[in-house]
Amino acid sequence: MFFLGKRWAKFVLLIIAGLWAGLQQALGQTQEIFLKNEHLNIKAEQYYIKKIIDERVNRTMVASLADVGTSLNNKTKSNTADFAGGTQVALQQFVLYNNLNVKSGFPLIIRVKKFNATETTAANGSIQGKVILIMSFDVDKGDDEILHLSDYNGNAVYTRGIGPAQNMEPALRQVFENGLIYINNWMNQSISTNIKLARAVKVIFTDFSEKEEGDTIYYNPKRPLSWNDFQSRIQSNKFDAEVFPTIGYEERNEVIKGVVVITMAMKVSLPKSANWVKEGSRNSYALNHEQRHFDIAKIAALHFEQRIKAENLPVNNYDGFINEAYLDAYREMNNMQKKYDDETRHGSDELAQGQWNTFIDKELKKMILSP
Repeated sequence: MFFLGKRWAKFVLLIIAGLWAGLQQALGQTQEIFLKNEHLNIKAEQYYIKKIIDERVNRTMVASLADVGTSLNNKTKSNTADFAGGTQVALQQFVLYNNLNVKSGFPLIIRVKKFNATETTAANGSIQGKVILIMSFDVDKGDDEILHLSDYNGNAVYTRGIGPAQNMEPALRQVFENGLIYINNWMNQSISTNIKLARAVKVIFTDFSEKEEGDTIYYNPKRPLSWNDFQSRIQSNKFDAEVFPTIGYEERNEVIKGVVVITMAMKVSLPKSANWVKEGSRNSYALNHEQRHFDIAKIAALHFEQRIKAENLPVNNYDGFINEAYLDAYREMNNMQKKYDDETRHGSDELAQGQWNTFIDKELKKMILSP
């Protein structure tokens, strides 16, 4: 019995691997390529590779080899090669070796769309090859929500001498390594600004305004209605005056340090061109009644703001919640406007009008002082 040194043992293993590959080639079998483990100079702090999925049409091979003649018994030599254990297993083992599967941050899914090498024999007898690798990267946000992040298209060319398919391993490994480096750089650059990687939602409310007032009046407690704002022709014989307030918003989104910051400029407004008043009805009591319609729209808008602020909005569907809350606020405004007119009999019941005046003032003060 004798023992080999580490250098000699490695040399012997390489010889055995080469002989085994040669035997496979001679017997017409698919040659095995052993993907070498190599440490990459990357550290996945914001993500980890949850799994790799091989989605290639042909998952039985990774390379089409150059035909360099015939083998024993005049059988054609093997023209295909694959990673030992299969492509998916080999790539997963490489990821494991580099600790890229350690849970930290966002779980990523790698989908291998194409990974193959094709070879041809050059006139000088050398073998020329080209490797193509196409991968897509998704993030698993949980609750069956998978979002596509980015794609990698890599390629490499190489020249090798006649020999086992193992000789093309460096080119295959390099292309895959480049793909891992690509997604690492992409994540580092996108983690703070890509909405698909956002971790929270923050909503900031402002009041929409215009530098110069046009036909539309936007609610401002310092700018109450005046009779000059009633510019339409009389639309009804039942009432003395009428306004048409509404609520809406402009939304602007940006991702700052992983947080979706939503700036919502609230639009509580009414158009001058739609307001009308009968001649002889231009008095302070009637104007107050119409102003209260405008105030009610503001109350509904403030309720909308309060509801949004009270919620921990989900990153994956904050728009859905905002839209639902807006529709609820709009319905609330319409219902309150109807109740106001019914109870005050469109302002003719002075006692009810006074009660509504008090209620509206208290509601506005409460919400404006305690947003």
